[in-house]
Amino acid sequence: MVPNLINANPTVYEKKERRARTAPDDGDEYAVEHIDQLEIFDHLRDIKDPEHPYSLEELKVITEDAIEVDDERNYVRVTFTPTVEHCSMATVIGLCLRVKLMRSLPLRYKVDIRVAPGSHATEAAVNKQLNDKERVAAALENPNLVDMVDECLAPSCA
Repeated sequence: MVPNLINANPTVYEKKERRARTAPDDGDEYAVEHIDQLEIFDHLRDIKDPEHPYSLEELKVITEDAIEVDDERNYVRVTFTPTVEHCSMATVIGLCLRVKLMRSLPLRYKVDIRVAPGSHATEAAVNKQLNDKERVAAALENPNLVDMVDECLAPSCA
């Protein structure tokens, strides 16, 4: 945890039960994998908050309803809601979401990461930073930032 927390006592919600998913067995090894909202949520739900020992799902930073998928257009939009309007970690959280999807999704997908409208004081600046390829690439050249992202993406021992 980070000292001097902006939201020292966040509200923690119960995790949703995981739903069983079945892959279609069409026997075609070259079939294009179809992605849906639940699959994206499953990739993101266990990301740890950079300041707290809770997942983004437990803090309701990420919800299944805030994910849009257009599989035909290879497009995914994830809208997240920081726990406070002045969250200093909003960009790091968005970067974690982007990196997780970069590592999980086929390369054909364009990913758009957004702060929920009205949920952050610098919403436009955060959105611009999270969706600019050069800024994301520069951020991922910073070893300290990459370590922080990797820590948030590391599987939980619990």
